[in-house]
Amino acid sequence: MPARFRIEDPTLAGALRKIEQLVRRAGGRTWLVGGSVRDLVLGQQPRDVDLEVTGVPPGQVHTLLAEYFSVQFVGKTFAVFKLQGLPVDLSIPSRMRTDDTSLPSLLRQADPDMPIDEALARRDFTINAMAWDPDTMELRDPFNGRGDLDARILRHASSRFAEDPLRVLRGMQLTARFELTVAPETVALCRTLSQEGQPSERLWEEWKKLLLQGRKPSLGLQFLRHCGWLRFYPELAALEGCPQDPIWHPEGDVWIHTLHCLDWFAAERTGDEPDDLVVGLGVLCHDFGKPATTKEEYGRVTSRGHESEGAGPTQRFLERLTKQHDLIDEVVPLVCCHLRPRALHDANASDSAVRRLARQVQRIDRLVRVARADHAGRPPKQFDGFPAGEWLLARARQLEVDRQTPPPIIMGRHLLEFGIQPGPDMGRMLDDCYEAQLDGVFATLEEGLIYAKSRHSALC
Repeated sequence: MPARFRIEDPTLAGALRKIEQLVRRAGGRTWLVGGSVRDLVLGQQPRDVDLEVTGVPPGQVHTLLAEYFSVQFVGKTFAVFKLQGLPVDLSIPSRMRTDDTSLPSLLRQADPDMPIDEALARRDFTINAMAWDPDTMELRDPFNGRGDLDARILRHASSRFAEDPLRVLRGMQLTARFELTVAPETVALCRTLSQEGQPSERLWEEWKKLLLQGRKPSLGLQFLRHCGWLRFYPELAALEGCPQDPIWHPEGDVWIHTLHCLDWFAAERTGDEPDDLVVGLGVLCHDFGKPATTKEEYGRVTSRGHESEGAGPTQRFLERLTKQHDLIDEVVPLVCCHLRPRALHDANASDSAVRRLARQVQRIDRLVRVARADHAGRPPKQFDGFPAGEWLLARARQLEVDRQTPPPIIMGRHLLEFGIQPGPDMGRMLDDCYEAQLDGVFATLEEGLIYAKSRHSALC
């Protein structure tokens, strides 16, 4: 076996050696499976490790592991073990069986005696249906996953692929991450599946991987379109065929533009996952308002007001994927303001306008990244480096609002000193002071107190 089949992290490698020794002494075998083997075949280190143990019943596996690791036992009728503090998931092969007393009459049951090749047939794609025994160095590849990896083909491992419809979304992110071509028979099978009734948490995990790990997100979204799965994402489906002014957008319709923008974003990810996720979602959703606003006027295609019109579709799209309302609240302003960097630059806008934009979007640095991808995603139009974004970012940094909303200088405790009690009057005075601060009337606490005192005196 090639030398690259080696886990380089010493802590993880030590844990795997211990697990393999424990299982072997109990008469079983330990197999690295799934993405772990795929990554090793590609010469990459896996982020996490999936293990499958054969020949040892779940109870005995739990006892063996618990002696050396902190173990979380997952599953009732089948066994999955998570090792706390380590990126290791360990499972026992399981099979689906019919049980007349169950609803919907399907149960998974652990089967430690299942041959490894049969267990691999229950995995999703051939490139994930390989297993490697670190003791004997044997590689099991019954579906030619290595060949498909070499040819950059995504192909389902067996007809059991249909047991989990959300493997379609897994195919979406894998296609984007590894720049794969999907086998026609796999596309045909995916077209027969539906995501209806699936938990949003599982949808969300696949969309996150598309945006955070996809080298070519456009390939993943095109796969989704070929599978007919845009029917579950009407906001995306509406972008297809939505025309754009060819002078500004020679690349084609809004769907094609969005794909180009996402690929540009992916090439410039920073590695800061929370930032990249918000920006990636902003890029994905930035033109959701165009289908409702696009019209032809005097021979030109326009979409006036599409920025603000995109708020509703973005909200609906994200709410079906995640319950993280704080995250949604970070993305929607980026959609509503994605043309503002260019507009402020062209108007040579004031400091006040920059501060107010920071208050609206929370993070101007993220907004500039969304606007930059939007500006770049128009091939064959030459990308000019987006000077408007650089200008805005420089101004925001100078004002110290590139990564934050301007914090209010005057607080309620300051107004108490003037005898203003908590209530509507204090609220109005705080709003007045904050607006004056944004306008640059004052920039320090001392100046702010003078302003507040004068406003209070005038009102009295």
